[in-house]
Amino acid sequence: MQNYKTLKVWEKAHAFTLNIYKTTLGFPQIETYALSDQMRRSTSSIPTNIAEGCGRNSNMELAHFFNISLGSSNEIDYQTLLAKDLGYISQEQYDLLKTQIGEIKAMLISFISKIRNPNPKLKT
Repeated sequence: MQNYKTLKVWEKAHAFTLNIYKTTLGFPQIETYALSDQMRRSTSSIPTNIAEGCGRNSNMELAHFFNISLGSSNEIDYQTLLAKDLGYISQEQYDLLKTQIGEIKAMLISFISKIRNPNPKLKT
């Protein structure tokens, strides 16, 4: 078990979630229970699963929950593209969100790799 609040990836995922919540406030009313809600659920799933994984007792379980976070990261990656293409967010907003989610995805992939391969063989 480890404290999820000390992980940089959790901090970034939490900040990203707050950003998505603020961003979706500007969506049309018709999207309240559609894209807006889906984006909020996808993005909040990222730090939520990081937190849940950190409460587990094995690295295998931790990697499982980080993989779920990675899947949710891919969902929100697409959903931000959809929001841009529908005209709900600007290109500038999209670029910022795309950068943020890219950093989170890279950190999750790195973390999962380190969990699964804690002692990689040194190449000579």
